[in-house]
Amino acid sequence: MQDGATIKNIIKRQGNLVAYDRDRISTAIFRALVSTGTKDRDLAERLGARVEQALVAAYGTHTPPSIEEIQDIVEETLFEAGYADTARAYQDYRHARAQARSMRACNFEVTDNIPYKKIYEVLCWNMAHECDSVPALNRLIERGDFINLMRAADRRYDEEIDAAAEVVLARSDRLRLIIVAGPSSSGKTTTTIKLAERLRKSGIGLQTINVDNYFFELERHPRDEFGDYDYESPQALDLPLIDLHLAQLLDGRTVMTPHYDFKTGRRHLAAHALKLEPGNMLLLDSLHGLYGPMTASVADEQKFRLYIETLGQLRAADGQFMRWADNRLMRRMIRDSWHRNSQPEATLTHWRYVRRSELTNIIPYIGNADFLVNSALPYEMPVLKGRIFDFFEPAIAKYRADPGRQDAYIRARRINDFLLPLTPAADAGCLAPDSLLREFVGGSCYEY
Repeated sequence: MQDGATIKNIIKRQGNLVAYDRDRISTAIFRALVSTGTKDRDLAERLGARVEQALVAAYGTHTPPSIEEIQDIVEETLFEAGYADTARAYQDYRHARAQARSMRACNFEVTDNIPYKKIYEVLCWNMAHECDSVPALNRLIERGDFINLMRAADRRYDEEIDAAAEVVLARSDRLRLIIVAGPSSSGKTTTTIKLAERLRKSGIGLQTINVDNYFFELERHPRDEFGDYDYESPQALDLPLIDLHLAQLLDGRTVMTPHYDFKTGRRHLAAHALKLEPGNMLLLDSLHGLYGPMTASVADEQKFRLYIETLGQLRAADGQFMRWADNRLMRRMIRDSWHRNSQPEATLTHWRYVRRSELTNIIPYIGNADFLVNSALPYEMPVLKGRIFDFFEPAIAKYRADPGRQDAYIRARRINDFLLPLTPAADAGCLAPDSLLREFVGGSCYEY
């Protein structure tokens, strides 16, 4: 990537050492250039090389600079090279990022958006099963223990569903609505099915309401400069109608639910009759199930709110953890390709809408949940790599110099770099028929 003597490592804000990568500097400069009207990736590369030369001159090749020190030199280099507007744009970007970090720190402290205790439990489980890092996972695969890991991980996930069902049964005298919520491709559908199986075996009657039928017509959704629809926000759904129907159903009345045709993007009102049988509970599976206006008419004590997320704790050799959202992106890229006839490229470029909505409308409500399920499966990365890895390198090349697709470029490069040293699973045929992962790779015993 870089020629000649260069920086080996840098110090992140948390104090940990990570490998130095000039491309991150060039990408930040490119974004600043674009904001001032210069869409020239090659110029950004040349300026990035000058920054690197300045870093080597200031710190040598063995003393790692900090993120803040690197950013100071980027600004100084841009000013010295005659790109004052770009330097000021970079300063604005740097300031905005600092404010965002400050806000996130405050929010985490107040709302507990990060479930630290649960994450610690996941990490401990992974360490005990020797699958907490890419090198450890490679060793496990090499010695032939991969299928044992699959069975153990599936049991761990099923035990969490068992525990959730026990909580529902303990509160069954006052519960009327069960909500399964969480971000895209977290495994809500399989979790809903498995939870319903357990409850029905215990004598709980359930009826589902399909929230997807409450989408507004597609022509009402905004489109960006690429013609892509932003349908990820809760406002893409007819929230008042959902809430009204929930109140009427729980009051024993029959409602006429709409039907949404995803092929045409059109909604047909009063299409299906639905009535909640006496003694039954309503079951709601939705991205936005914890979003207040969707279920405002139902008292909190009548709700059981389950939140699901891929709380994976898999580290690369340098200590960097796989991002939960990247895990879910790979799942969705594969599922969309066979279930929705959508190319992985379309899923990758659309993901910015997904993330924007879940950061605003889904993740902040984790503190309202009654139960938390981890859907990350330590064995899934080798399986997913075998199915999607070859896509990322062409995507990196395609979007590297595209100002409007830098989000896709950064995600593709990050996932590619993480997966590169991982041994892929040669055959996913050993996946159990009821594995949550089959919701995304196909072949499940469940109907979705």
